[in-house]
Amino acid sequence: MKRSEDMTSFTPLAERMRPQTIDEIIGQEHILAPDKPLGRAIRKGKAFSVVLWGPPGSGKTTLARLMGLYSNQPFKSFSAVTSGLKELRTFIEEANSIKEKSGSSTILFVDEIHRFNKAQQDAFLPYMESGLIILVGATTQNPSFEVIPPLLSRSRVFIMKPLEREHIEVLLHKALTDKERGLGNCDIKAEKNIIEIIAKMSYGDARSALNNLEVAADYVMSAAEKEKCLTIDILKSVFGRYILPHDKNGEEHYNLISAFHKSMRGSDVNASLYWLYRMLEAGEDPLFIARRMIRFASEDVGLADPQAIQISIAAFETWEKIGPPEAKLALAQAAVYLASAPKSNALYLAEKEVIKEINKTGPLPVPLHIRNAPTALMQSAGYAKGYLYPHNYSDAWINQKYLPDGISSSEFYSPSPRGFERDIKRRIDYINSKKDKTR
Repeated sequence: MKRSEDMTSFTPLAERMRPQTIDEIIGQEHILAPDKPLGRAIRKGKAFSVVLWGPPGSGKTTLARLMGLYSNQPFKSFSAVTSGLKELRTFIEEANSIKEKSGSSTILFVDEIHRFNKAQQDAFLPYMESGLIILVGATTQNPSFEVIPPLLSRSRVFIMKPLEREHIEVLLHKALTDKERGLGNCDIKAEKNIIEIIAKMSYGDARSALNNLEVAADYVMSAAEKEKCLTIDILKSVFGRYILPHDKNGEEHYNLISAFHKSMRGSDVNASLYWLYRMLEAGEDPLFIARRMIRFASEDVGLADPQAIQISIAAFETWEKIGPPEAKLALAQAAVYLASAPKSNALYLAEKEVIKEINKTGPLPVPLHIRNAPTALMQSAGYAKGYLYPHNYSDAWINQKYLPDGISSSEFYSPSPRGFERDIKRRIDYINSKKDKTR
């Protein structure tokens, strides 16, 4: 496909839009703000050995290059995917030559450093120790497991976060309008929400987002239409799948989560999975879905299955710690568990009844016999007087009043006959029968 005259550069858009100053990097303020150690050091032109740990497209390579630029030191890079000890030896010879001539250390950027085995990583150590090289390693894997301890002890590890959708949108808007490095001279417009959709498709990967924008822009530039505009139909044609409409704060947002909730409540596993993935594929916030499942576990399952809330919390934490695509199955696992679990809204109804009673009767005083009595004065006032310690009696139970005077109803929670609540109901019935006997 022939590009337009305005798109003459064959350098990929993601490379052209790579930040050229430290202040152009967005989404990593937690390590690059002027008052942060790394941000302050780079701005002052100081370089030291670091390991940058973060997901693809978070800016690791960009940051490494800027460390070389700001420090004005020789900068060399190679990838652990395509290079080995042979290339390292060649580089060390060059670094030695530079050191002899200028006395300067050389910054060595090693991309995908976790792909080097332990013996290969050992090879860096003497040159780091002597000051011949300043190592900047980049990895998508946890350095604690993938980088040898001696190398970590000579470096500082900085965690780079996946970019938020809002950050990606800023980058895409800039790429679409920038006339020097971006697509600004191509006069391409975008329908409402198109930039947001492309940003959602990237899952925090800036490179992926810019690549997707470039592919879509190329498609528009090659089309015969007079007006160059990115539309939903164009995205469908380019990326080969249906781009699902979704408004995070609009009606469709609430319709989808309602359908998901009601499908789980109705114990329809397949419908629950369908609505879950409808939301995920449309770009809904996965943690919002996980929070709703935690609520569902208490509201619609409750004590009919006490494990439901643990499964839901585990899904939430899995997404927080791992993210996509692996954590999608954790959400699906929780959705299937909740949909197939025995249902009870007894706790939900009990909550309503308790709040109704409190609003009706107000702040009734705590009965004296169950008040705390840590001082002699309180004891003399009758606090804790007459309290019966249940563990001193058979079954660790004694008939004793715990609710204040003036309560109009003494029964708020009524367990269902389903799941684990059957056992709870048996326990409550047993206690009630003992109350009846003692009366």
